[in-house]
Order: sequence, then structure tokens, then C-alpha cells
Amino acid sequence: MSKTRKKERHDGLVGAFRLAQDLKKYQFNKVFIFNSSLRFNMVVRLAGIRNIYQYPLFTKKNQHIIKPAVKLIKKSLNVEVNNNPQIDIDENLVKLAISKYNINKKELNILLAIGGSGPTKRIPANTFLSVMKKITNVKKCNFFLATGKDEEEQKILSQIMSSEFKEKCIPLDHLTIHETLPIIKNCNASICNDTGFGHISSALGIKTITLMADTPLIYGSYSSNMYPIIPDGETSVGHDTLGKDKINPEKIYNKLISIIN
Repeated sequence: MSKTRKKERHDGLVGAFRLAQDLKKYQFNKVFIFNSSLRFNMVVRLAGIRNIYQYPLFTKKNQHIIKPAVKLIKKSLNVEVNNNPQIDIDENLVKLAISKYNINKKELNILLAIGGSGPTKRIPANTFLSVMKKITNVKKCNFFLATGKDEEEQKILSQIMSSEFKEKCIPLDHLTIHETLPIIKNCNASICNDTGFGHISSALGIKTITLMADTPLIYGSYSSNMYPIIPDGETSVGHDTLGKDKINPEKIYNKLISIIN
């Protein structure tokens, strides 16, 4: 039985008016809206915000994930933005993670982001296990498993943790995002589903293989630190590609070898 999502305070028409009233309390005089939503445009007008900077209305379909934002920032603030987001982290925290989690810098440390924002974006455990088997045949490796508490994500985690590689794996599902940052920074490479960890990893400067099964390719290729893998038989990928079972572990392995050498 599917779960019905709880209705939130700002959902629907009544919720839009509530949001306008909530914003009005802060007396904002300027707003930046990084989408083409007419709803948000009307909300901020009802909130009395006069200076509105937004993507052109009614242009969401096939909209590029980066270019409209770059153009908006340039036009409104005259600021040039590059396509490689960066997360800076205290070097002392990075060093502390090495001792706390016994990270051996002489071995290959790999982040496996095995969770995902939906069932069609979660690559099966067997795909990851196949890559793990291939890479451990040529390198001494440790794997850090990033996932959430969703039941299906936990099943994938359990399958990997009950495999022959369990002694080489450290699950991160009990940590906050903040606590995972210095661990990820110590990794040599990442292999990530379409998940927030992929974006975090690349922003930390880690070479990140993105497994694009059911999301527009730009979400996993906007950074020079991203190396997308798409399903076999596809020339591109988008919503409803439904290709999680066609992500080829051999391609992942070959890409991993190429970026660590």
C-alpha cells in the first residue's frame, strides 16, 4: 500500500496565501526566484515584495539546469558564476576523520552513494557489488556507503553489508550530512546514484561517477568533476528513461580506473 504524503502548510491555493502572509512578516524588498513558477511570482507579489528577479515565466519545459541561473545572476547582480560549485571544509576536520574512521590513505577509498531520491534512481546492489569485485581484484579498497533511512535504500545497504566485502565497508547512514563531509573529502573517487551525495562529492573536488538512470543528463554532468554513466542502449537520459537495470558495471569500472590512474 502506498503512503499518502502529508499535506503541508504551504500546499495548494490556501497554502500559497499562507506563504505570502509568512513572507510579508519579514518585509523583504527583493527576491530571487530560480525557476519559472507563476505561483511563486504571485506569492511574492501578494507578500508586497517589489523587486522580483526570476527566470522567464512558462519556460520550465526542457529548461537547462544551469544556464538560466547563470544568466539571471549576471543580469541582476552583474556577477559571473562558474559551473563548478565548491564546498570548503576545515582541514582539521579532514585529518580528524582519518583517525576516527581508520582511513588508510595508502589504499583506494571510494564513496558509494547507493541511496536515491526515488525508486527509479536507485541502482541495484548487484551492480555495485560487481564493480566492487572488479576493483578489489586490482586495488586494496575501502568503501563508504552513503544512504538514507528509506526502507528500500536500507535493503540495498543490507545486501552490500552482507556480501563478501562487508569488512571493507563503512556505512554512513547514521551520520548527518555535516558529519559525512570530511569522510567524503578523504575519498579518491565516488560512484553515486542521482542523489545529493553526488553533488556534494563533486563540490568537494572528488572525481564523481554519476549513474544517470532516470534523470536528465545535465543533473550529473554540470561539473568537471562529474563523469556520467547512462543506461546501455541509450544515447541520452531523462525522466522516464527507467534505466536502473541497464547501468553497465563494466562501464563504471572502466571509468573508475581511468579517473584514479
